[in-house]
Amino acid sequence: MGDYIPNEYLENKMVVRKYSELLHVMNHRVDAEEFKLIRKAFVLATNAHFGVRRKSGEPYIYHPIAVAMICCSEMNLGATSVICALLHDVVEDTDYTLEDIRELFGDVVANIIDGLTKIDDLVVDNQNISVQAENFKKIFLSMSKDVRVILIKLADRLHNMRTLDSMPPEKQLKIASETSYFYVPFAHRLGLYSIKGELEDYAMRYTNPTEYFNIADKLKESEKERATLIPEFVAPIKDAIEKVGIRAEITSRTKSIASIYNKMVRKQINFEDVYDIFAVRFVFDSPVSQEFEICWRIYNIICSLYQTNPMRDRNFLTHPKPNGYQSLHVTAMSKTGRWVEVQIRSKRMDEIAEKGLAAHYRYKDDDEIEDKDISNRLESWLARTREILDSKDADALDFLSEVRLNLGLKEIYVFTPKGDMKILPQGATVLDFAYSLHTNLGDHCIGAKINYNIAPVNKVLNNGDQVEIITSKKQFPKGEWLEFVQTPKARRSIKDFFRNEQQELISSGQEILSKYLKELGVDYSAEILNKIMEASLEKSPESFWNAIVSKKISKNKIAKILSFNNPKELADFQHKVSQEIENKPLDQLIEEQLNVTPNAFMLDGDYDQIKYVLADCCNPIPGDNVVGFQVSDNRIVVHQTNCPNAISQMSRFGNRIIKTKWRKGQNISFLSGVRLKGFDRKGIIKELMDVVTSQMDLNIRSLNIETKSGVFTGTLMLYVQSVRALNNLIEQIRQIDQIESVERIGYDVSN
Repeated sequence: MGDYIPNEYLENKMVVRKYSELLHVMNHRVDAEEFKLIRKAFVLATNAHFGVRRKSGEPYIYHPIAVAMICCSEMNLGATSVICALLHDVVEDTDYTLEDIRELFGDVVANIIDGLTKIDDLVVDNQNISVQAENFKKIFLSMSKDVRVILIKLADRLHNMRTLDSMPPEKQLKIASETSYFYVPFAHRLGLYSIKGELEDYAMRYTNPTEYFNIADKLKESEKERATLIPEFVAPIKDAIEKVGIRAEITSRTKSIASIYNKMVRKQINFEDVYDIFAVRFVFDSPVSQEFEICWRIYNIICSLYQTNPMRDRNFLTHPKPNGYQSLHVTAMSKTGRWVEVQIRSKRMDEIAEKGLAAHYRYKDDDEIEDKDISNRLESWLARTREILDSKDADALDFLSEVRLNLGLKEIYVFTPKGDMKILPQGATVLDFAYSLHTNLGDHCIGAKINYNIAPVNKVLNNGDQVEIITSKKQFPKGEWLEFVQTPKARRSIKDFFRNEQQELISSGQEILSKYLKELGVDYSAEILNKIMEASLEKSPESFWNAIVSKKISKNKIAKILSFNNPKELADFQHKVSQEIENKPLDQLIEEQLNVTPNAFMLDGDYDQIKYVLADCCNPIPGDNVVGFQVSDNRIVVHQTNCPNAISQMSRFGNRIIKTKWRKGQNISFLSGVRLKGFDRKGIIKELMDVVTSQMDLNIRSLNIETKSGVFTGTLMLYVQSVRALNNLIEQIRQIDQIESVERIGYDVSN
């Protein structure tokens, strides 16, 4: 990207043009009063951001105008959302206050702007507190009251991702990771498929550029094929449906790069084996009452013209996705031998499919076409989010984990013995169902009868199960329950139980300590309590109060602690403790290292003061792009930058990221591995060993081979010194006759 050269005259013309384009899109949706408010918001934003420029060098006002345009043209939102988009950074970045916005634009706009404004005065007094997490918690709190908060935030993030090239590499990595971890799942859950796909692709471009551009190149190579395949495939269908009086708009789409990559990794297949890279969409306009009938008529015509794959049929007409997505999918074999996915839907369904919840709001006031089922599903999801917000958990990171669990699209229907239905996420257990009925049922659940068969509390439920909960007064929540429950309500209820139990422990401990001190003739005070806690060597307040209640800390021991009249004894003890805690901090050690090699912290195994650990989830080796995370004062965990766990950490703990590089020329071997698949034949193992040991001179740690019906799968673990060496090995193995696929063992994107 070239350097931007400011030109105020041209920039002012561009601002006016962009604003005119925004008004043109909004022209038929707003009245005169709303136009005045939009103009007022534009003028205020222009003045507030006057003289401020983005990292690219462009005037800052370009950004809020672009966000407003996304809201109206790509999300179908109205005047209030456009006003908020224009003003979304005013309170955060300028001298205007929230009260100024409230006075000028009213409570609704002010409340949305408040939800969009980051927390900048958060006191971070614990390394486990994430400012990003607190900011997201604030967004979700506002979203539960007005869903436009998250929609505008998605528009804001989309424009930021479109202009991310101007940011430094470490910022690009952090923002891209945050996008894939938080924003992509939300766009998916809200049915904003176009925006979800674009966000996901941009995120992958920065977190996994090698695979991104590899797939992008392959898609470019197949452009000519698509240019001929799609028209030839569509022509007979178009003729047939027009003969029966159906007129449809026919478009094609290519699967997003990130979706292609995820499917390749998830199914362990090559690019050429992803059958639904191409898709054709038939969109027709009709009254709601005729939508299903027309969909099935087009489906039958396609089945009569082409061979189809019944295993790939998807009926989202009668069973919409939880975000409201409706369509009928059929996969047909083209004359060229390519599978093509066909999506059949009405114009109304297409609006909802492309613009999600926002498009649904557009239809909400029209009784004829309002979809109450979609409305109920979305409200149910928002209600579950409000349940999470009602939790007493102070930890924003736990809160975000709960919210992400609530973003899943796959649901099951489970019934009580009386036939009442509950909707639960796929993977929900007996215990989740018990808590969905009543907290007391969950707390005392010992199992269930599923379709009249006895099952344990951790049994995963299936769609259509009828479940009768079995309880016992002697049963209470257990810590291990948190390992398998899936619903936010179950997790919150279990945590609340332990929190209340802990509070009772503290109350009992305080009562016992007060009694001890009274008998010793000492007044209970914060100073006395701190002295006892410090001298007790207990690691946490919880363990301290437990020690009091269990008599581990007795009255005699307390008396002895209080009898220390020599400050030196206590000072010596405190010094001993502080020595353990006040080791040389990691930031200082890294700063010293960067004075010698200022680019990054080097991974070479020779630096004794700081220990680094290679993450098991992605097994990075020299040559991989890596990032480090501070996990203690003298320990770094190193991940590949495209590892999902690293992306999660980067999005949640941006302040702990350590720029990390491999030291060139180091002679260290790292454990890595490859997964093999092919057709079994005599001598194939010998050829494999020759490549590994004779040609490549590598040390093998283990080799596991399984053969079934003439097909073998295997895992080869060995020690290599770099990604280059591993890639070279993979290429050599691929040359062996009847080995069909070889790939590096990495991580599972489904986790």
